[in-house]
Amino acid sequence: MSTHRVFRMPFASVYPLYVRKAEKKGRTKNEVDQVICWLTGYSQRMVAEQITRGTDLETFFREAPALNPNARKITGVVCGVRIEDIENPTMREIRYLDKLVDELARGRPMEKILRG
Repeated sequence: MSTHRVFRMPFASVYPLYVRKAEKKGRTKNEVDQVICWLTGYSQRMVAEQITRGTDLETFFREAPALNPNARKITGVVCGVRIEDIENPTMREIRYLDKLVDELARGRPMEKILRG
């Protein structure tokens, strides 16, 4: 069983924080949704359903239709930890999303964020 407290956090409580962070820096909710969908394979409708269901982060990533194969190109440091060094796959996926939203908020172009 999972030992990380962050795994039990409802995606519905984290999502508005991602949106607020992006909007504060002039980006949009649609861009946050685009990043989430790119990473996880969810559609926007499916993301909304996960929010409505109260899905926790662990389940959100476990049920993701298809993690983008380019996700492994996401590198760097989030919360003081190098993403590439994170061994737990679920924690690494959570940090991938954190990193993408950070890049969005910093004004990085969408084509670079999506590793296109």
